[in-house]
Amino acid sequence: MSETLGLIHAVQVGEPGQMKHGSKAVATAIVKRKVAGPRRVGKLGLPGDGQADLVNHGGADKAVCVYFSKHYPYWRHWLDKPLGDSPFGENLTIDGGDETMICIGDVLRIGSAAGPLVQVTQPRVPCFKLGLRHEQPQLPAQVLQTGYSGFYLRVLTEGEVEAGDAVVFERRDPAGVTVAEALRIMMIEREDWDGARRLLAIDALAESWREMALKRLAKAPGQEKER
Repeated sequence: MSETLGLIHAVQVGEPGQMKHGSKAVATAIVKRKVAGPRRVGKLGLPGDGQADLVNHGGADKAVCVYFSKHYPYWRHWLDKPLGDSPFGENLTIDGGDETMICIGDVLRIGSAAGPLVQVTQPRVPCFKLGLRHEQPQLPAQVLQTGYSGFYLRVLTEGEVEAGDAVVFERRDPAGVTVAEALRIMMIEREDWDGARRLLAIDALAESWREMALKRLAKAPGQEKER
C-alpha cells in the first residue's frame, strides 16, 4: 500500500497586486484565496494564479507552492493573530506531514490516478514580502530558523486537484535529502560543503538551487570549482 503524506486542506490562487512597503508600493502575488471545486494543475501552475517577480517565483521548477497546516498553530501564536487564507502564499495546504518527512526529488500523486503527478524540487525560501503580508519583518528569518518553510513542486503530469484529495508517495528519491535538511544546508549552515554535494547529486533539484550549490562549493576551502 502506498504511503500517504496527507490530505489537501485547501487550494488557493491569487494574481499580482500592490502592497505598501514604507513610502512605496511593491507588486506581489502573496495574497491568495481559497477556491472551491477541482482545479487543473498545469506545467506552470494553477489557473488564476500569477507571480509578480518572475525571476524568483514561478516557472516549471516552482509551479506549485505547498505548505503544511501543522505549522499554523505555531504561527498564530508567534504572530498573535488569525492567519487567514494561504498565510504563506501557498497554492496547496496539506493536512499531515512536515518538512522532515518529504525529500527533494520525491514524486507524489495527488488525488486519483487521473490526478497530477508532481515532484519536489526545493524548499520554499521566504522573502521580505511575507513579512509585509503579516506586518512582521522578522517573519522570513523566523521561517528559516524553525524550518517551517514549505516547498515547491514541478508538475510531471497535469491533472485536477481539490480539497480532500490524498497526497500519496509514488516514488521516493534515493538520496533521501529531506526538505528540512536542504533548507539547513543552503540557508543555515552555509559551510556544509558535503551537504551541498549531496544536493547536487539529486537530478530533480531545482536549477536555481543547483546554481546556488555550485557557487557555494566554488568557495569551499581547498576545492576546485565543481562542474
